[in-house]
Amino acid sequence: MQTINLPKTLSIRELKKGYQSGSLKPEMVVEKIIERSETDRDMNIWITPPSWSFIRPYVERLKTIDPSQAPLWGIPFAIKDNIDLAGVATTAGCAEFAYTPDEHATVVGRLIDAGAIPVGKTNLDQFATGLVGTRSPYGETQNALNPDLISGGSSAGSAVSVARGQAAFSLGTDTAGSGRVPAGLNRLIGYKPSLGAWPVKGVVPACASLDCVTVFANSLDDADLVDQAARGFDARDPWSKQITRQASALPEKILIPSELPVFYGPFADQYKQAWQHTLEKLHALGLPVESIDVTYLSEAAAVLYDGPWVAERWADLGSFINEHQSVVFPVTETVLRSGAKPEYDAASVFNAMHTLQAFKQRAHQQLQDAVLVMPTAGGTWTREEVRHNPVHTNSQMGLYTNHCNLLDLSAVNIPAEDAAQNVPFGITLFSGPRDEHLISGFAGLFLHGRRVPKKPSTTLVAVCGLHMKGFPLEKQMLEHEARFVREAKTAPDYKLVELDTMPKKPGLIRTTEDGFSIELELWEMPISQLGSFVSLIPSPLGFGTIELEDGTHVQGFLCEASAAAAGKDISSLGGWRYRQN
Repeated sequence: MQTINLPKTLSIRELKKGYQSGSLKPEMVVEKIIERSETDRDMNIWITPPSWSFIRPYVERLKTIDPSQAPLWGIPFAIKDNIDLAGVATTAGCAEFAYTPDEHATVVGRLIDAGAIPVGKTNLDQFATGLVGTRSPYGETQNALNPDLISGGSSAGSAVSVARGQAAFSLGTDTAGSGRVPAGLNRLIGYKPSLGAWPVKGVVPACASLDCVTVFANSLDDADLVDQAARGFDARDPWSKQITRQASALPEKILIPSELPVFYGPFADQYKQAWQHTLEKLHALGLPVESIDVTYLSEAAAVLYDGPWVAERWADLGSFINEHQSVVFPVTETVLRSGAKPEYDAASVFNAMHTLQAFKQRAHQQLQDAVLVMPTAGGTWTREEVRHNPVHTNSQMGLYTNHCNLLDLSAVNIPAEDAAQNVPFGITLFSGPRDEHLISGFAGLFLHGRRVPKKPSTTLVAVCGLHMKGFPLEKQMLEHEARFVREAKTAPDYKLVELDTMPKKPGLIRTTEDGFSIELELWEMPISQLGSFVSLIPSPLGFGTIELEDGTHVQGFLCEASAAAAGKDISSLGGWRYRQN
C-alpha cells in the first residue's frame, strides 16, 4: 500500500481536501493510524487498538456512500471504551465487566451514518471515575506532550489518540469534567454539549442523570461538524432532549471569578501566570468583563462526590462490585463504595436536589447573555505524584469543572497560552443549556479573533391560538426566527372567546368581571422580526401587554373587547387546545 506523510495531528477539513483531490484514500489513512498506534503502544492509549480486523467493513462501506452526502466521509474517530461499538467489546476499563454489544450507541451510529470510520476503543479511568488518567488496569495513559505527566481522565485515551494523530476526533464522556480536563492537559478542544443534546443510549452510566457524550478535536470547526452529526433527540433514550443549537454568536459580557483561582501541583506557579495572561487577553477582546462570586459553584460540586449523588454510581455498579471482589481498581472501588453510606438516604437526596436547584437557578440567571470563563483544571501532576496521592490530586483537578453537569450547563475547553514548555493550560467557557452558540462564538473570538454577531436582542411573545406548537400558524413563528420557551398561564383576569372567523381562532380579552387563567405559550423572538410579525395580525386581534399568573408581563395576542359579543365564550375550557379536544 502506498505510504503517505500525514500531519502529526489530523484535521477533518484537510482530510476531506485530500480525499477530494485524490491524494488520500481512507485505506492509506487507516494504515498510518495503525502504524502510529503500534509506535505509541507503551502510552496505553487503547484498550481495543486500531486493527483492520474490525475497521475494514467500515472502509469498504464507504464505496457505497456518496461523499457529498456524508459530511464525515472517511474521517477516522476513536471511541471511549464505555461507549458501544457493535461487535467490539465494551469494557468500561474492567475486563470482568466486559460485554459485546449487538448495536452501536446512538451517537456512534449517527457518526458512522455520516461516513466516519471507528478505529478503536480507548483507555479510561475505570468506570469513568476519575480525572487523572491513571486509574486503569490497562495501564496509565501518558500525556501526549510530556509522558511523565498525567493525561487527564476519565477520557484519557480519547484525548491522547487525537493529540497523537491517531484519530481526527474522538468521543469521550463527561460527568464531572472528563470531556474537558483531558482536553486541557493535551492542548485540544473538548466540547461538552447540553445535557441530553446528544443521546447517551449505549453508554455505560457513571451518573445517568448527569452523563454526556463529548467530542475531542484539534479545532472548533471539527468539533462543530461532529456536533451537527451527533446532535438530536432519540426516543429510545429517556435522558434525550431536543436542543437546537443556534448559529454562533457573541455574548453580551464575559464573567470571571472575583477571586484569583488557587492552583496546585508542581506547575502551580506557572498555572497562575497562565491565568493572568488569560485575563489580560480577555480584557483586550473588546467585550465587557465582569467579576462574580463563584464560591457557590464549589458548594454545588461537593454534592457529586461528597454527597448523595455518588450513590447514583453505586446504584448502577454496586451489584457488580459486590459479586466480583477485588477485580475493580482499588481507588475506584473506594470511591464507588462511598455511595453505599447509610446517610445517603432518600431525605438526603431530596435535600441535595433542593440545594442544587437553587444553585442552578442562580447560575442560569447569571449566565443570561453571558459566558463564564474558568480554568479547566486546578493543576497538573506527574503520574508518580498521583500514584502516591490518588484521591487528593484527583479532587484538585476538578475544582473548576465538577459543578458543570449538576447545574445543567454546557461547556467547551479551549487552549490558552501554555503554562510551561509542553505543559498546556486550558480554560473552560460555560453557558446556559440553550446558549451553546455563545460559548462557540466566544471561543472563536478568543482563539482566532473571529468576530460573529452578538446575540440578537429578543423579546418574549405570548400566543394562545393558531400560532402555538402543532397549529397551522406555528410556521409564522419559525419564519420569524422565534424559539419556543415554555408553556405558561395568564393571571386569572382574562376570558377567551371563539371568534366567528374562518378558520376559527381565539380572542384573549382582559376583563374586570370574574376571569380565568388561560393557557398560552411563550416564544422568544428577535426584536428585529417583531414588526414584520405584528403586521400579519388581522383585526379584531392586536398586540399588547399580557399579565402572567406569576405577576410578570409579556407582549402577546389580545382581542378587541367589542368582538366579545359576537364570539362564543370558551373561558371555562382554560385554553384553545382544550377547545380542539
